[in-house]
Amino acid sequence: MLPNPVVDPTDRAAVEAMLGRLAGEELRLVGQLVEASNGVFLGLVGDGEDESGQAPIRVIYKPTRGERPLHDFPPGTLAQRETAAFLVSHEGGYAVVPPTVLREGPLGPGSVQLWIDHDADASPMVDLVAPDAIGEGVIPVFTGETPAGEQVVVVHRDDEAAARFAAYDCVVNNADRKGSHVLVDPTGRAWGIDHGITLHAEPKLRTVLWGWVGDPLPAAEVERLSLLESLLGEPGSALVQGLVGLLSEDEIASLAARVSALLAAGTYPEPNPGQYPIPWPPL
Repeated sequence: MLPNPVVDPTDRAAVEAMLGRLAGEELRLVGQLVEASNGVFLGLVGDGEDESGQAPIRVIYKPTRGERPLHDFPPGTLAQRETAAFLVSHEGGYAVVPPTVLREGPLGPGSVQLWIDHDADASPMVDLVAPDAIGEGVIPVFTGETPAGEQVVVVHRDDEAAARFAAYDCVVNNADRKGSHVLVDPTGRAWGIDHGITLHAEPKLRTVLWGWVGDPLPAAEVERLSLLESLLGEPGSALVQGLVGLLSEDEIASLAARVSALLAAGTYPEPNPGQYPIPWPPL
C-alpha cells in the first residue's frame, strides 16, 4: 500500500486543502479496527479518477451511531469532540491533531480524520522502562508493576513536542491521553489521536504527560494561549464559528476559562483534586 499523504500542520493552505478533500470527496469503507471500544473504520477518500489524478487518502471514520455510551459524557457527541479538538489544535497553533472533519458517511454522520502512518521504529513520546534503565532526555512520571511482578516506570520525553502536547491536553481537558494516542509519522512529527473524550465543561484531565507539574509554561505555550484567548473572545473568529454546533455553550465557555486560568497561573497545572489523573490503561 502506498504511503498516505503527509501534511505539514503548520502550512495552513495545505491543511485547508486536505480538509476540503476529507469533507467533499467520496468516502468508502475498507475495514474496521475491531479492537477499538467504539465503532472505528478505515476508509478511503477520493477515487483517484478526478482531474487532479490524486490518489485516494486513507482515513479513520468514527460514525456517531458506533459510539458506546459513556456515563460522564453526553451521548452522541464524540465525533463532534474529535472535530473540535482538531479546530483548537489548528487555530491555536498547536499543530498536534491530524486534519479532521465532521461529515456524512456510509454509516451516517461522524468524524473523518487523516490516517497517520506510524513509524514503529521511531523514539516514542511515552515509554515503559525498568527503574535502572531511565536514560537522559526523559522524565519519569509514575511507577507500576507488570503482571509478572516486574517493577516498571512510565516516562515521557523531555522536549518541546511533549511540552506542547501537555499544554494542549490541559487546554482541551483531555480525559484520555494514553501513550498509544501519540503517533510518530515517517518525518518524525508527533501526532495526537483519539480526542473523543475532550472538551467537557467539567474538569476531567487524565494524561501520562505530567512531567512538568508546577513548572513555568514555556514562552511558546504562553504565546499560543494568548492567541487562543484572543480568538475565543471574538464571536466571529474561525475558531468560535467552528466550535458552535460542535460543543455546548457551557463547553465553549469552559474552554475559554481554562485558557485564561492557564495564562493567569503561568504554570502547568496540578492534577484535579479527588480525581484519578492517569488514563487506564496508561499506554
